[in-house]
Amino acid sequence: MMFSETLGSTRRMRVYGESIRFGIHSGQQYTSFPEMVDLWQRVEELGYDWISCFDHFRPPIGGPGGPCFEGTTLLSALAARTSRIRCAMLVSAVTWRHPAVAAAAAATIDHVSGGRLEFGIGAAGDDLGYEQYGIPFPPAGQRLDMLDEACRVLRGLWDEEVTDFTGKHFRLSAAHLEPKPLQQRLPLVIGGEGVKRMLRIVAEHADIWNTLVAEPETYRRRLGALADHAAAVGRDPGEIRQSMTFRAVLGEDRQQVEERRRAVARILPPDSPLWSEYLVFGTPEECVERLKPYLELGVRDFLLGSRPPLDWRTIELFATEVIPALRTGS
Repeated sequence: MMFSETLGSTRRMRVYGESIRFGIHSGQQYTSFPEMVDLWQRVEELGYDWISCFDHFRPPIGGPGGPCFEGTTLLSALAARTSRIRCAMLVSAVTWRHPAVAAAAAATIDHVSGGRLEFGIGAAGDDLGYEQYGIPFPPAGQRLDMLDEACRVLRGLWDEEVTDFTGKHFRLSAAHLEPKPLQQRLPLVIGGEGVKRMLRIVAEHADIWNTLVAEPETYRRRLGALADHAAAVGRDPGEIRQSMTFRAVLGEDRQQVEERRRAVARILPPDSPLWSEYLVFGTPEECVERLKPYLELGVRDFLLGSRPPLDWRTIELFATEVIPALRTGS
C-alpha cells in the first residue's frame, strides 16, 4: 500500500516508503506450467518480496521457435498459486493491447492475487511476434506517444468512476471499469531509460521506474534527467520509486565462480547483448559491494533476472546472503 510522508511543508507520496525490496524477474520461456509454479512458489518460500513475468509473445532469446507462455494469463494463474509475494508484469508492450483491455486485465489479476499486483508498461522493443504474427510495430516516436496516452487511460479506468479520453491513438467515451482494482492505488511501473521522451513519461505517470542495470555514473545522469522532467511537470521525483533489473552469477569462492562463468559462456555467444545485464560474477560479498552504489543512489527495488536454465544456486545465495547484508547495511 502507499502512504504519505510530510517532510517539512512538502507532502511526499512514496510506494512502500524507504523499504528495500528484492525480487526475481522470471520471464516465462519454459515448456511446462508446473515448472513456473515451482519457481514462483520456491521464490516465495525463500523470502523474496517480488516476482514478475515479462510480456513478450515471441521473445528473441531462444530463437524463432522458442517456448513462451502468454504473459497476462500466466500471471493470473501464478498469482492464484502464491499468497504473499508481490506479483508483477515487467513490462507490458503498449503495442499488444488497447490500454482499456490492459486495464481490465490488470484489475482482474489484482483481484485474483488479493491485491498484490504491480503492473508494468513500456514502449515495446524487439519481439519476433511482430513479424511472425503480423502485429504492427510503429516507429519509436509513435510508440512513446501511445505509451503516454495508455498511462492516462490505465489510471483513469483504475481510479475514476467514469473515464472520457480523446487522444491521437486511443479514445474512451463514458468508459466504466468495474470492479476496480482491490488496491486503492494499483502501482504503475514504467520501464525505460530514454532521457528525452521516456523519462518525461516516467516523471508524469510512474509510481515505480524500472531500468536495466547501468554503470553508476550513467544511472546518476538518468536520475538527473528524471528530476528535471519531474520539475517540469510539477512533481516531486521522490514520489517515484526506483527499480533496477540485473543478472548475477554467484558462487562461494573464486574457483566456483569461474566454473559457473564458463557455464554461462557455453550458452551465450561472446557478442550477446545479454552480457551487459550481468552486474557481477562473484561471491555474495562481491555482489553486495556492487549493489551498494545503487542503494546510495536511491534504488529500492533490486530485481534479479533469472530465466531458464535456472541458476538455483545464485537465487539461493542471493536470498540467504546478499539480501540480509543489504537490509542491515553491512
